[in-house]
Amino acid sequence: MTEESEAAGGLGPDPLEDLARRLLVEIGEDPDRDGLRDTPARYARWWREFTAYEPGTIETLFETTSSGQMVVVSDIRVWSLCEHHLLPFNCSLTIAYRSAKHLLGLSKFARIAHRHAHALQVQERLVSGIADEVMRITEAPDVAVIGRGEHLCMTMRGIKTSALMTSTAFHGVFEEDSTARSELLALIR
Repeated sequence: MTEESEAAGGLGPDPLEDLARRLLVEIGEDPDRDGLRDTPARYARWWREFTAYEPGTIETLFETTSSGQMVVVSDIRVWSLCEHHLLPFNCSLTIAYRSAKHLLGLSKFARIAHRHAHALQVQERLVSGIADEVMRITEAPDVAVIGRGEHLCMTMRGIKTSALMTSTAFHGVFEEDSTARSELLALIR
């Protein structure tokens, strides 16, 4: 019996482990063979770790030193799962904002990105959710998030070709002013 089933009062096998065992049988494998014996427990632990991700504190703010300064954090790498196929995708994120009242602590950008990535996702919602949360925390109306991701649902199945998908969420000056948007895009090239 696993820790998860014991934690549930020892009522029986872990449902995620049972699901993994059934999946192995359905694809023609023997879940009791040496290499697979512990796979159902690992599978269950991984799913719980992924869905129960806790990013820690994300709202550490500092007083701004100069209002309107552009802050850009680039190449934040996250992994998520495509909600259509349950296959992974990795995404490199750039988050930018023009400071208003507050500066967001540097590590908080990655914590926010990972918090949104640890769910069944589509890249467009991932990028939009991150932008909305940065706007909420910083109270800055000028926020941009750019995501470039490779989706294994395209690379491993279907067309079986790798490609990068880019999605954006532009708010405030980044949406309304092509000069500000061009400045941002030039910075991240």
